[in-house]
Amino acid sequence: MPKDRWLDDEAGPLVRPYAIVQGRTESATDRFDLITIVSSVPSLYVQTDMEPEHQKVLFACKGAISVVDLAYEVRLPIGVVRVLLGDLLDRNMITIRQPGPVNNQRHSRHTLKEVLDGLRAL
Repeated sequence: MPKDRWLDDEAGPLVRPYAIVQGRTESATDRFDLITIVSSVPSLYVQTDMEPEHQKVLFACKGAISVVDLAYEVRLPIGVVRVLLGDLLDRNMITIRQPGPVNNQRHSRHTLKEVLDGLRAL
C-alpha cells in the first residue's frame, strides 16, 4: 500500500474525522470545555497499543495545554479531540483541570454596576 494513499495534497487527509472515533460524537464525560487544561501522565507518553490519533493527542499533552489549543496542535476538530480525550481520561492517561481565576479579587458592587450601565447604554 503506498504511503501517501490516504493523503491528497489539495484536500488533506482522506480519512474523515468521524471515522477516527468510530462515529462517536460525544465523549464519556462532559468535562472538556474549550479552556479545560489537559496534561498527559509523563510515564505514558509512548503506548504501542493505542490508535495513532490517541498517541498524537497524548504526545501533544506533554505540557499543560487547553483543549482548544490541543485541537489546533493535532489538526483535528474539537468534537473529535473531546472524544479522544474522553478515551484517554477513561484509561487514566491524562489529567484535567479547569483554569483558575486570574486573580482572587472580587469586583466591587460599584464596578459591576458601572459595567452593567455601560452595557445598557449600548
